[in-house]
Amino acid sequence: MSFEITRRRLLTAAGAVPLAAGLPAGLARAGEAPRVLVLVELNGGNDGLNSVVPYADPAYAAARPTLAVARDRVLQLDARLGLHPALAPLMPLWQAREMTLALGVGYERPNRSHFRSIEIWNSASSAGETLREGWLHRVVTETGGGTDFLPRGIVLGGPEGPLSGPAMTTVVLRDPRQLSRAAALLKGRDAPLANPALAHILAERARMQGAARDIARRLKDAPPLTTEFPRTALGRQLQQAASLIAAGAPASVIKVQHSGYDTHARQAEAHAALLGELAAGLAAFRAAMIEAGAWRRTLVMTYAEFGRRVAENASGGSDHGTAAPHFLLGGRLQGGFLGEQPPLGNLEGGDLKPSLDFRRLYAAVAGDWLGLPPAPASLGRHAPLPLIA
Repeated sequence: MSFEITRRRLLTAAGAVPLAAGLPAGLARAGEAPRVLVLVELNGGNDGLNSVVPYADPAYAAARPTLAVARDRVLQLDARLGLHPALAPLMPLWQAREMTLALGVGYERPNRSHFRSIEIWNSASSAGETLREGWLHRVVTETGGGTDFLPRGIVLGGPEGPLSGPAMTTVVLRDPRQLSRAAALLKGRDAPLANPALAHILAERARMQGAARDIARRLKDAPPLTTEFPRTALGRQLQQAASLIAAGAPASVIKVQHSGYDTHARQAEAHAALLGELAAGLAAFRAAMIEAGAWRRTLVMTYAEFGRRVAENASGGSDHGTAAPHFLLGGRLQGGFLGEQPPLGNLEGGDLKPSLDFRRLYAAVAGDWLGLPPAPASLGRHAPLPLIA
């Protein structure tokens, strides 16, 4: 376990600013707490075809003689598509129209390298350009952040990714219980210093101390949540996220990571276990947010570097592919599907052709949910999708 506040993004404006004072004007007028986006990185590249299953297409079973989910086990969503049975805890959300499935999400000229492709997803770049800073930083830099967005984030799992960049104030936090101990260790100095660089470092440390104390105080004062979470790495991260949101932590974006999706061999059982962990964690998170009265101001979105190839490999697994579905969960969603399922009869080099550019999904989340100006150049001016009811 560790505590870290990214030094480049030290809370230059946040410090120990009370949440009420830091509310964006639009949300303050509305008399409600700010909306929160929870990003769930499916690290390794999730197998979309065995998550949202095209069970009615005979080409699916033909391409996957041992990996295909049997038709009678699929949780049918409509006459064509269904969920893997391990995702059963998410079916109530689908039925309540609190889950949207974005189909065929990817980008042109896909890259099958873990490192390069997640870099593309994190930065919202095209396949032919390299950008080091996250897409949220880029949108905030270009637009000024709009009126309904608090440019602060908390990372509970994995690297900063979409939050990377100085426009976002990012706290990298492994265990919120360590906040007060960390704050106590960050000692500032009141006396003026002759060395400007050292004075700057100590001023930043003082702001770090204020941020740590602010979040620690909110966690201490918030009523404890009674919802039980799975005892998994993802379950613990989502429990931390729920506690932070319920406590009113001043952040518009929280990121978690679920690892293990690089399923090249013996995939069937491992992938089912991963999806079971994902569904159980997200279902518990939803229950906690309902308990806290925060579900309608919370949106969850999954993302990953790529999907998997259509045909299974000789090791009973699936190799790096292209497009995949992604999950959006929240109390204000329209529900249903976004985009179209890529047809299995029209592949490119054995892979699905993306039918929905991931930057359209980002544009929808940025505009509809976070209140950022629509279709900025930093997202390739991709038109957003209808998302919120």
